[in-house]
Amino acid sequence: MQKVERGYLTNEELISIEEKSFSLQRIQYAKDLFVFSCYTGMAYIDVVQLSPDNIILGMNGNYWIKTFREKTDTSVNVPILPKAAYFIEKYRNGPRSITKGSLFPMISNQKLNSYLNEVADLCGIKKNMTFHLARHTFATSVTLSNGVPIETVSKMLGHTTIRTTQIYAKVVEQKVSQDMSVLREKLETNSKKSNQQIRRA
Repeated sequence: MQKVERGYLTNEELISIEEKSFSLQRIQYAKDLFVFSCYTGMAYIDVVQLSPDNIILGMNGNYWIKTFREKTDTSVNVPILPKAAYFIEKYRNGPRSITKGSLFPMISNQKLNSYLNEVADLCGIKKNMTFHLARHTFATSVTLSNGVPIETVSKMLGHTTIRTTQIYAKVVEQKVSQDMSVLREKLETNSKKSNQQIRRA
């Protein structure tokens, strides 16, 4: 099995997109759907097929998305983070959503990816901005980099095997490296302080 490198947005790049507003409605909508996927990990086809029936109140009193991945017919349960909830509320009562019986108005994957290239240009991001990049960003910058266990991420992504999720593990190595660098600096600082105290004594 060939190892595949997955592109993703860094946390800084994601924030730059989130904070950008667009006067053109089609560009704004493409950006909103993309950010929604960054906080749910859902693929294009699964997002546009979401209906109000997919929103479930969990035992902990928080709302979840419960659906099946179109690609693998695997059950997917994702807690709705506040940033994802914002976009659900923004679009669910729009006339195009109500007519279709969905949470979001329909848009083709081709158009969406075309508009996302414009979003990338306007935000100064030099990456190939396809909708699938959002799914990779959820796996890396949003979850794994923030300490969410790989088993949990795998379930939320609807992967049938954890080996599929492990393609994202490189970012975890980077995170561990960064954390250990911070630890190394702290230990060196503490060691210097101890040596100074010993000298004074």
